[in-house]
Amino acid sequence: MYLAPRVLRRTVAGATVALLATAVGCAPQPEEKAASTPSGSSASACAKGELATRTSGKLTIATDEPAYEPWFKDGKPSNGKGFESAVAYAVAQQLGYEKSAVVWQSVPFNKAFAPGAKTFDFDVNQVSISDERRKAVDFSSGYYDVRQAVIALKGSKAAEATTVADLKGLKLGAQVGTTSLDYIDDVVKPTRDAAVYAKNDQAKSALKNGQVDAIVVDLPTAFYITAAEVTDAEIVGQFENQGAAPEQFGLVLDKGSALTPCVTAAVDTLRRNGALARIEQQWLSEAVDAPVLK
Repeated sequence: MYLAPRVLRRTVAGATVALLATAVGCAPQPEEKAASTPSGSSASACAKGELATRTSGKLTIATDEPAYEPWFKDGKPSNGKGFESAVAYAVAQQLGYEKSAVVWQSVPFNKAFAPGAKTFDFDVNQVSISDERRKAVDFSSGYYDVRQAVIALKGSKAAEATTVADLKGLKLGAQVGTTSLDYIDDVVKPTRDAAVYAKNDQAKSALKNGQVDAIVVDLPTAFYITAAEVTDAEIVGQFENQGAAPEQFGLVLDKGSALTPCVTAAVDTLRRNGALARIEQQWLSEAVDAPVLK
């Protein structure tokens, strides 16, 4: 999910970089599965630049406001800078839409995957793919593998934690509706109720003011917070992924959207040809290994 500068919901890998491919197919890649693939789709439905988008000839992409680093740069999703901005434009290009044809829209994080018709073609906002969220929306295949991390002030008792058990007696905080909060409730299972915040900025302020002992955010966000925003804080450690498959961010689409197979095919192409790895290396290179809490 997204946090503190929300900036950073998740883990960076040193992957081999390949050239961007120019062609994109409509069939989902075997190793990546879309959350929901509408029936009756065809190659013509994915014709480059001719998709059945909200506005003919335009591709409407949504994200939350403010837009945090390192997912976005300078609070401007439209500038193509930052990991998710770069991913969004790479997907747009695969779909046949140049930068000038992309329209950005502001949609709150929780609203992006809430039930109901959407006003965007797809949303990019550190939204983790889950079975529960699939009941209300479609997802593309994953564009980023996520790890959650714990941040505490340097020299505090929380900063000394080396295991999940060490966190149980602490007051922990996270943004509402995020996987970060799920990790507190389902993995740590603390003896004290978690503090829940509408925005990651509020969680950071609570940490600074001593209202919580530690906060949970995605790993890239954790590196950004500790390096640029709360410099007297440190990363205590990261959680192991739960389950066989890694947690992944996916692009969010309207439930049953005819665009789902096309957007999924675009993401799969960018993963296969190394473009996602290149973008990750460029914008998330500081999110390196952190101690694993077991």
